[in-house]
Amino acid sequence: MEETVEDPPTSAVLLDHCHFSQVIFNSVEKFYIPGGDITCYYTLTQHFIPRRKDWIGIFRVGWKTTREYYTFMWVTLPVNLNSESSKQQEVQFKAYYLPKDDEYYQFCYVDQDGVVRGASIPFQFRPENEEDILVVTTQEELETLKSINKKLEQTMQEQKDCWELELLQLKEQNQKMSSENEKMGVTVDQLQAQLSNQGKEMEKLVQGVQDKTEQLEHLKEENGQLFLSLTEQREHQKKLEQTVEEMKQKETTAARKQQELTDQNMELSKRLSENKIIYNVLQREKEKIEKENDFLKRENSSLLSYLNCDSLSHQVPTSSQGGTRQDPGLVFGNPYSGIQESSAPSLLSIKKCPVCKSDFIDDGFDHDLALEQHLQTLSLNCPICDKTFPAKDKQIFEDHVFCHTL
Repeated sequence: MEETVEDPPTSAVLLDHCHFSQVIFNSVEKFYIPGGDITCYYTLTQHFIPRRKDWIGIFRVGWKTTREYYTFMWVTLPVNLNSESSKQQEVQFKAYYLPKDDEYYQFCYVDQDGVVRGASIPFQFRPENEEDILVVTTQEELETLKSINKKLEQTMQEQKDCWELELLQLKEQNQKMSSENEKMGVTVDQLQAQLSNQGKEMEKLVQGVQDKTEQLEHLKEENGQLFLSLTEQREHQKKLEQTVEEMKQKETTAARKQQELTDQNMELSKRLSENKIIYNVLQREKEKIEKENDFLKRENSSLLSYLNCDSLSHQVPTSSQGGTRQDPGLVFGNPYSGIQESSAPSLLSIKKCPVCKSDFIDDGFDHDLALEQHLQTLSLNCPICDKTFPAKDKQIFEDHVFCHTL
């Protein structure tokens, strides 16, 4: 079959509704040699107007509808329909697309509505025989061919009716030929042989129609299988697209989570760095406090030692006999011998801080100055910005340090 861009327009129009006399095929051979291109010549009648989708097909004799074409070619629209040369048209069929058997075929002109407008006489595709080299056509044979063509153009009906009509005609011809053969001395056996040959040809035609029907059913089955395969491929493609979309969504979610983790990691790293800074500052502050504590311990020890020495120097020695020891150089004795240790004023005294409730040393000369110096040692320094807060503002200091961690 010929491969074309699109299938030709066909229909299920019955043969008795066709118009076979509007296109006439010319120079149709009785047979064509296989393996070569063939040219189909045809003439457009005066009242027929060709259209763009008209086509010429090769049909096996015995066809019922235009869907049973073997191959086809699109017709060429003439430039000027009024000229005689435009009425004479031709179309060429390539050898590759022609039938390979020796069945009877014919050309049919089909318009774009699927209606047959002309049909040729039957022909075959077979090699040339020597007996076919010289063909003499008599007037009687010419009249017979015209009669067959007229029957094909005017009285083609459904194939069964056509076969029944031909069978009746053959019977009538048989009767006539029987009467004539009796006169001419032709035997009935020869007529029966001819009738048998015609019956075999008719059986071949019927078998060809059946083969064509089987091929059509096979093509329908293949078309259904191809449609199912295409449907399965489309469903598989949809599933693949859904899978790809899900993977993209998962990838987007994973990227978003990764970004969140990265942000959290950066935040934790920042907080860790700030904590390290705070730790280092507090460590230095701790070392500083420990040094100050050691210094105060040493100072406290020296002051205690000084206090102990001073208290011993102010004590009055007692006599070994229990009485008061008097200086032999004084007539009336020592005037300070009766004063106890507790009544002697001490140069250094221990005071309690009203803020931190801890003890601090007062030298006895300027109590306010000593208290102010002690409070200065209680100032609170921010470990981050080195800002100083009084010891009494401890809550403000803690709030300030907490603001640095936010």
